[in-house]
Amino acid sequence: MSGKLKSLDVERETKRGKYADGGGLYLVVASATAKNWAYRYWKDGKERWHGLGSFKDVSLKDARLARDAARLRVKGDRSTAGVDIVQERRNAREETKAAVAKAEAPTFEEAAEVYIRAQWSTWSEKHREQWPSSLKRYAYPTIGKLTIPDIKPSHIHDLLKPIWVEKRETANRVRGRIETIIAKNVDIDDPDFRNPAELTKQLREKLPKRPKRVVRHHPALPYADAPAFMKVLAGAAGTAAAMLRFVIFTACRTNEAIEGCWPEIDRPDSIWKIPGERMKMDQDHHVPLTDPVLAILDQMRDGRQDELIFTNPDGEAFSENAMLAVLDRLGYGHVTVHGFRSTFATWAEECTDYPDGVREAALAHKYKSETTAAYQRGQKLEKRRALMRDWAAFLLSGADVRAPRESQPAREVADATV
Repeated sequence: MSGKLKSLDVERETKRGKYADGGGLYLVVASATAKNWAYRYWKDGKERWHGLGSFKDVSLKDARLARDAARLRVKGDRSTAGVDIVQERRNAREETKAAVAKAEAPTFEEAAEVYIRAQWSTWSEKHREQWPSSLKRYAYPTIGKLTIPDIKPSHIHDLLKPIWVEKRETANRVRGRIETIIAKNVDIDDPDFRNPAELTKQLREKLPKRPKRVVRHHPALPYADAPAFMKVLAGAAGTAAAMLRFVIFTACRTNEAIEGCWPEIDRPDSIWKIPGERMKMDQDHHVPLTDPVLAILDQMRDGRQDELIFTNPDGEAFSENAMLAVLDRLGYGHVTVHGFRSTFATWAEECTDYPDGVREAALAHKYKSETTAAYQRGQKLEKRRALMRDWAAFLLSGADVRAPRESQPAREVADATV
């Protein structure tokens, strides 16, 4: 056929091909019985084919009218901008598909219950108790009735905000559980998916900051008395006492131990790798683990399935008062847990010859130079390991210690510097 199509030609044509009628209208023939109308146009340099229906349902006259209407929509007029009608149709199909998927999607609470049932047989008694209770208490009131596609980072922010400062570890565990459940209910091949419960920089910045503590001074135990105290502490039972020993041996901050979790422990290399978001100075901190610390960790592990290293009888994180209660019970209520960092610092300064950078790195002070930062990694980390071994040996010596180069009374240390 050539030129304008005729109705009889449309009926008789059986040869496979595309036959032009003019103005972008084509009869697309696949076989004698499979013939369709299409409008061909170009948009943004790309060829488009817009279907107008089967020749059985749409006459030549109606196909031309449909072509004219489609061409007007593509080109637009003085009052209306042109549109890509093929892309518009694709978008409509995608929206319909998404709407159907959304209608069929389970709510978060339903998805969580399915996940919990699937994992139940593999969980410890504490996990069986903690997962449902934490989600019911903290997640369901905000996102329980929402479908997975409807959950936004703002929802995660809203449910975490009330507990982010006072119950940071609980908040992190709840967020992680939500992230896991959402991940289980999305298409693994979806390139556009971003888990709304992921702890992104944006979410972290929106959550409240821990208020800056008022600079207080922490009474410290004189280092000469530390070995005798460790003998007394060794006889104290309970997880809080074990955590206090852990804090003293590692010279860490109280909250770093309270929130410490098993994934941070690199047992093969005997290193505790604390991520920057948990550190006062927002810098990753690696703590070499000595034999006494590894023994404490073995005691705490002992078949338990908790995420946290140290948990109270309810399986939750200890409060900051737990170790203070141990000190008070042992007759050392006049000193503080944080003060043991000063005890360590004074001992390291007065009784060892380790460089300042080694001591500063051990205390996780903000790196004032690349030299200090280097003691967090590689061969220089081994110098810190040697320092911590010497500290452990001193604490366990139970013997008289040599006098300091200058008489040093019990010191008080401020939050701002230690």
